[in-house]
Amino acid sequence: MTATRRHVVVAGAGIAGLTAALALARTGCRVTVLEQAPALQETGAGIQLSPNATRVLLALGLGDRLLPHVLAPQAIRVMAARSGREIVRIPLLDVPRRYGAPYWAIHRGDLQATLVAAAQAAHDVTLRLDSRVEDYAVHAKGVTVAYRHGHRLLEERALALVGADGLWSAVAARSGRQRPPRFARRVAWRALVPAAQVAEEFRAPLVHLWLGPGAHLVHYPVMAGSLVNIVGILRETRERGDPHDARHDGVPPSSELEEGPARHFARRCWCAPARALVERPARWQRWPLYHRRGPFPGGRGPVTLIGDAAHPMLPFLAQGAAMAIEDAAVLADMLHRYGDDPADALRAYEGARRHRVARVQQVSRRNGLVYALAGPAAALRDLHLRRLGGQALLARQDWLYSWQAPDLPRDVPS
Repeated sequence: MTATRRHVVVAGAGIAGLTAALALARTGCRVTVLEQAPALQETGAGIQLSPNATRVLLALGLGDRLLPHVLAPQAIRVMAARSGREIVRIPLLDVPRRYGAPYWAIHRGDLQATLVAAAQAAHDVTLRLDSRVEDYAVHAKGVTVAYRHGHRLLEERALALVGADGLWSAVAARSGRQRPPRFARRVAWRALVPAAQVAEEFRAPLVHLWLGPGAHLVHYPVMAGSLVNIVGILRETRERGDPHDARHDGVPPSSELEEGPARHFARRCWCAPARALVERPARWQRWPLYHRRGPFPGGRGPVTLIGDAAHPMLPFLAQGAAMAIEDAAVLADMLHRYGDDPADALRAYEGARRHRVARVQQVSRRNGLVYALAGPAAALRDLHLRRLGGQALLARQDWLYSWQAPDLPRDVPS
């Protein structure tokens, strides 16, 4: 296959798109990443990277770049919101030996900056900012992608097109194969605070998960422990305005607010340490959560989707970024295996991902219901978690964390 025929266009320079670009370059593809933003300024805060994700990042040679920015939590502490007592502690120290890869917490911006630097250093990856995909046309030799760069409408011809352009994907909309995402009646409030400003117990290398009626709170250190990432997930019966009108440039609506969610953490339901934590940030990001019931049903021809464009994840299993990273590795592997037939390669990728992604979506939705229980149901949940114990709860994630990434070539000349 010639270098021209091995050209792949990736729409979107988020975690999914950049990881895909690096993985595809490993297999000998020339990759052009089209990103609609004029500059890459990642919003959001921290993310958790479980072993199924870090295994891919390490295989891509990113370990040394990431290590200065990550924190390896020692455990996940599940806390009772009202009493402030620990329900159960899930140990993570043995994760690298058990699963062959670490469990990391990292600021999303640090991860994206690492991926951008690696992509810019890769000989076969071209990153074009201010470049929004407008349309594409499939033909016998692959696909022609029309994109707008400033005021100019330009084209790229490629072997395949990969839509990694997020929840409101232009590639997905053009394909006609995806239903619009639905508001999940949940809102995530995200903030970062200096570690020195929170209680000493919350600076420890631990993930804290507080379970309260109709809400839960997660916090853990990021940026090698210098900041604490705080996320509160609350119920909201309706989104402010129509989501299609409210979205900005293809991303879900978000807003930066000085007034945070503290008023939702009432004294009668939440203990003083938890309330003190949510009162600390000076500014918050409010992110409505969206979902689809099932994964991407599959594309046509040499076009497919990965990450949130294919299967938006609710955050109750901390697998949104991990599933995008897995997608990237499987996609690159299938295009390498079926190099002479990109359409078959992409259908094989979609088939390989469908069952796993559907299961992750299902478990995440179920966790969201369990986390928000109240009254006697919450008391029974807490008793069940205590009786199971941390080791058994970790073992329940074996199916998820033990996932093995395909072996990507070290370097294949294009």
